[in-house]
Amino acid sequence: MDHLLPFALFLSLFLLLIQRFPLVCGLNFSSKQVSSLRLDRIQRHLDTINKPPLLTIQSPDGDIIDCVHKRKQPALDHPLLKNHKIQRGPTEWPKRKKAKENEEDVRDGRAGSGAGGPFQTWRVNGTRCPKGSIPVRRSTVNDVLRAKSIFDYGKKKRPILLDRQIDAPDIVSGNGHEHAIAYTESSEMYGAKATINVWDPSIQVVNEFSLSQVWIISGSFDGSDLNSIEAGWQVSPELYGDSRPRLFTYWTSDAYQATGCYNLLCSGFVQTNNKIAIGAAISPVSSFSGSQYDITILIWKDPKLGSWWMGFGDNTLVGYWPAELFTHLGDHATMVEWGGEVVNSRANGQHTSTQMGSGHFPDDGFGKASYFRNLEIVDSDNSLSAVQDISIMAENTNCYNIMSSYNDQWGTHFYYGGPGRNPKCQ
Repeated sequence: MDHLLPFALFLSLFLLLIQRFPLVCGLNFSSKQVSSLRLDRIQRHLDTINKPPLLTIQSPDGDIIDCVHKRKQPALDHPLLKNHKIQRGPTEWPKRKKAKENEEDVRDGRAGSGAGGPFQTWRVNGTRCPKGSIPVRRSTVNDVLRAKSIFDYGKKKRPILLDRQIDAPDIVSGNGHEHAIAYTESSEMYGAKATINVWDPSIQVVNEFSLSQVWIISGSFDGSDLNSIEAGWQVSPELYGDSRPRLFTYWTSDAYQATGCYNLLCSGFVQTNNKIAIGAAISPVSSFSGSQYDITILIWKDPKLGSWWMGFGDNTLVGYWPAELFTHLGDHATMVEWGGEVVNSRANGQHTSTQMGSGHFPDDGFGKASYFRNLEIVDSDNSLSAVQDISIMAENTNCYNIMSSYNDQWGTHFYYGGPGRNPKCQ
């Protein structure tokens, strides 16, 4: 019997190990069993994007926020940014007209019509990263496992791009994507701004999403050189593992083929802010016939250094996309879009019930439908001007729709969204 003791000891140690460290042993009790070879590859990938933190913050919603030294952030791994010197700020903000009274109450991402509250859940107690560092939402093995592959983690599925001469210019059409957007075209644009209502739309299946964003676009829709910079809020169970609305960014310089990604999940976007975590949850959110909360997004091109800066809320800089990342956007944009997008996977052969915006149609109006307000464009002289001429588009108005309008307080604005599957949307 003595010869069985070493085996029994080995077995008990092995069982203890897989209970405490299941992923190390190639087991994941929250998902299907994964080979140790794939786990090794995933871990190597995570090691490249999860930089060593100066401080780690546990968010009440389960996120882990790593405070990473700004010179160690993922952006600087990009081959084109090896010798990049981080810019402290833009050389010039867009010239602003006198703020309207209703805009004075928009602070830190919450509208005056709502109760006070933190902009992001991880900062609920006033937490922030130390000066000289940036907050980065830590990626986990399970995050990557939800993606189709390591390459696909943090990337949009390659879309089918429309022929601009025939169809309305939604970036991602076909391939299960549906939109309700407003857009404007010009030979030269240098940025855009909007204030966006935040909701928590329900998502039917894990690989679907619902987002509301600004697109800054240049290049060809029918080729492989489309450049796009995007920012807003999204609900994506596949990307984040939950159904909370989160601040996000995206960029591509080759029509979503190989370049770019969400947030900081690849090199490129240079973050400068130590209080805003891209990819972290937004809280509180708007409620039906209740308090309304919105966020303001500004993206513009530095007239001297050429970087595309992202501003948030009331004059808060988040970071920038260096000009080196782009071809066409190295110069200027030719189109701006604002609006909502969902993925319709047609599970069980039916249209998805994934909601866009609040999940209500635009004609329900304020407090019920989602909105974009105070749409503005940055002109060649780096000044913000109200959008005068916009077009609107929705592929299937029985599922999701959009209605634009104008008034003195909200300028050019629109309501948009819908419930997805309903008696008229099958």
